[in-house]
Amino acid sequence: MNRRNFLLALAAPASPRPNVIVLFSDDQRFDTIHALGNPDIQTPNLDRLCARGVAFTHARIMGGNQGAVCVPSRAMLMTGQSLYHATSAFAGKRDYQLWPALFTKNGYANFGTGKWHNGPKTYHEAFTAGGPIMFGGMNDHYGTPVFDYNPAGKYPLAEAKRFPKKSSSELFADAVIGFLESRDKTKPFCAYVAFTAPHDPRQAPPEWLAKYPVDRVKLPANFLPQHPFDNGELKVRDEALLPWPRTTEAVKKEIADYYALISYLDSQIGRILDTLDRSGVAENTIVVFAGDNGLALGQHGLLGKQNLYDHSIRVPLIVAGPGIKKNQRSAAAVYNFDIFPTLCDLAGLAKPTTLDGTSFAPALRGENFVGRPHTYHAYRDFQRAIRTSTHKLIRYTVKGQTTRQLFDLSKDPLEMTNLIDDPKQAKRIRALEVDLKTWQKAVDDPLS
Repeated sequence: MNRRNFLLALAAPASPRPNVIVLFSDDQRFDTIHALGNPDIQTPNLDRLCARGVAFTHARIMGGNQGAVCVPSRAMLMTGQSLYHATSAFAGKRDYQLWPALFTKNGYANFGTGKWHNGPKTYHEAFTAGGPIMFGGMNDHYGTPVFDYNPAGKYPLAEAKRFPKKSSSELFADAVIGFLESRDKTKPFCAYVAFTAPHDPRQAPPEWLAKYPVDRVKLPANFLPQHPFDNGELKVRDEALLPWPRTTEAVKKEIADYYALISYLDSQIGRILDTLDRSGVAENTIVVFAGDNGLALGQHGLLGKQNLYDHSIRVPLIVAGPGIKKNQRSAAAVYNFDIFPTLCDLAGLAKPTTLDGTSFAPALRGENFVGRPHTYHAYRDFQRAIRTSTHKLIRYTVKGQTTRQLFDLSKDPLEMTNLIDDPKQAKRIRALEVDLKTWQKAVDDPLS
């Protein structure tokens, strides 16, 4: 480089740091996006996001240590730590950092709105601006009790507000749009929008329900009237939403309402994406869309997420933005707590030493990235599982009895044929059991 070019390079402004916006849905299963292979659902805006970036088809959560799986799932997302570490951190027993707070320390304007199921204290640690905020797990989508952001971190119940004529999805989309339009434009921003949809009660507006006539809804191939054995959690609230045995008509109605609410949520996400486009910052904004957990809705005779089948542990994950390949699909196995270190890499921030997650930024840049060779999953004290790219072993311990399942996911992705008694699988089962015990120790599983 000659002297003139060297001086020009020194004078050139540094590339602006990317903005970050994380959109988080509630109870949305991995297979509910049209562009990713579901012809029965309409999601034009999530399809648009898929076209702009990389969609992960095997993103997973580690599981949950309580019936409200979204509590630990959101703790993992925020801390970048695995299941038992994240919940210990929020209980004050382990050091942690929160990704919005880290971005704020690095000069970002910071904003959060929507569902926060991890208590006011950690919300106050994470965000310097935001609202409306919903503290809790679920509520009516119309008239959701929400709070304005309080700089003192105090949220007495008497200050809760309700907006009965506006859905929660519209309310939270309005909030982040307002932030994007009025923010301090001298700083990059990071924003977090945690929707309560499509969690029940599934209250889509009538025009969206009309898109999914119940008589046209298809039942999943692995529909069962009831689960074949006691998995330890058949009486949890989610499973009580329909009577046993499940009927085809009732399950079809649940699926229709679910799809309608997802399509309506998609329309609100479209408003946010339109605002980014209109304000001229879309090209320099990392957009992450992810979910906290999946949902059964009739598969295996179940309704909820309190299980370790793929319909409940696999979640949607799409990432788009500067330097990210467009219209790509990745089958890499990643956890939701891998999002934190990935955001650090994309924004050029040093990763905290408290993280358990592994960055999947190479996959976003189009590099060879296979992800985790296997993932470990847990639900309360009842269920443990280990999943490779081709097989899954689930172990249930209920009332002193142990039941096991082995699925060949390469041939049986809907987990319909249990191979645990197949003598040809004995060696594989032994190896998976050893790996499962190793994982339990590595993640400080209390049952290890």
